[in-house]
Amino acid sequence: MNVTVIGTGHVGLVTAATLAHIGHDVVGFDDDAAKIDALEAGRMPFFEAGLGELVADCLATGRLRFVTDAAQAIPGAHVAFICVGTPGHPTGEPNMLAVERAATAVASHATGPMVVVEKSTVPVQTALRIKAVLKQRSTHTFDIASNPEFLQEGRAVEDSLRPDRILVGADSERGHQVMRELYEPMVAVGAPYF
Repeated sequence: MNVTVIGTGHVGLVTAATLAHIGHDVVGFDDDAAKIDALEAGRMPFFEAGLGELVADCLATGRLRFVTDAAQAIPGAHVAFICVGTPGHPTGEPNMLAVERAATAVASHATGPMVVVEKSTVPVQTALRIKAVLKQRSTHTFDIASNPEFLQEGRAVEDSLRPDRILVGADSERGHQVMRELYEPMVAVGAPYF
């Protein structure tokens, strides 16, 4: 399956490497050119046990690549994960600008139906916000899903490769069908899909 991961921070990079490791073709997209250059050279932006090796292996197989241009990352994707930062405003409310920019990029560059997955830490009803942006900017069909991560710092690779649960909320049966297919290699070895 062709997967785009928007954002190569802690959650996005681990997600991209894990999905490439289990057999998907993954493009990690970030507009931070220095970060992408470092990743392509094998330098990780943070320490996570086993992450450097996992990324290097997936780059070597060709199942993982990194780009700074949404026009190279999104076309042809079956699934797009939004894994961008949502830093807090002084009021405590999360800043949703990066999430909305990611949804706009998906809408602008999608070439067909797609499942759009929110994986960033976001407030309730963000899926409705993402869906509104997509509908406003594209005629393609989008199914929206939420797929929270349960990663511990220092164990994120292990937790991602061998999850004790995969939790998905989706607005359609098609969304669940695609997400089940995406995670099938993990479900097949015992990870429960909820």
